[in-house]
Amino acid sequence: MRVAVIQMNSGPEKSANLGAAKDLIERAIEAERPDLVSLPETFTVMGGGDAGRRAAAEPIPGGEAYAMLQGIAREHGVNVHGGSFFEDRGAGRLANTTVVFDRQGNEVALYRKIHLFDIVTPNGDAYRESDYTEAGRDVVTVDLDGVRVGLAICYDLRFAELFLALRKRGAELIMLPAAFTLQTGKDHWEVLLRARAIETQCYVAAAAQIGGYPAGGGTRYTFGNALIVDPWGSVVARVSDRPGHAAATLDPDYLGTVRQRLPVEDHRRLDQRQ
Repeated sequence: MRVAVIQMNSGPEKSANLGAAKDLIERAIEAERPDLVSLPETFTVMGGGDAGRRAAAEPIPGGEAYAMLQGIAREHGVNVHGGSFFEDRGAGRLANTTVVFDRQGNEVALYRKIHLFDIVTPNGDAYRESDYTEAGRDVVTVDLDGVRVGLAICYDLRFAELFLALRKRGAELIMLPAAFTLQTGKDHWEVLLRARAIETQCYVAAAAQIGGYPAGGGTRYTFGNALIVDPWGSVVARVSDRPGHAAATLDPDYLGTVRQRLPVEDHRRLDQRQ
């Protein structure tokens, strides 16, 4: 399987973000001929406050982002991992949701972000994702072209137990679309991605947001550095410091060799005592 990750600089205008996402996906398809392409977290809107998020939110199915992703999958015969966008669940409820489409444009998986980003960064910026988003509960994997794919989103990266649960469900590739802050990303992003790949002995593919977006009367910045990491923890693809894409080919034989030579799943003990 060949996987492409997209890096975007989304802003507050949904229509502009949809156009940029479509263009970046189609460029990646033309250049890389991937089997699976992935967008970053909340690719339809960054900034604009609560009103902007709610204006961009859409039901599943039935919205513009959903239709665009489904159409790309059908037109190009490619598996599409839709990063994430705000799902309107009714009664004022939003979720940060990933939708995955197969090569025929069928919805084959839906994952709602479990761990919500309620933190204060080193420069004092406060984030309260739980103020406007409800947490998901389900651990989700999906089969794409014979590869078992696990789903996570951004802040989920800090919770190794989710990644180990995905591995227990057979994951060979874990997708992590993100909008990591510049403050946390420069110190933790690559370290954590490589750690999760090493722990699970999975490929990890992380599409990302990069650059500034308006928030609270100022500008906040995302870290970028969309990556693909192999099961040994080596970075095998990276997007540069601008919107674009990177791709890598997953090698199932190599994955099997890593797991055979270092059979950590066979050696786990603590979970058996719980």
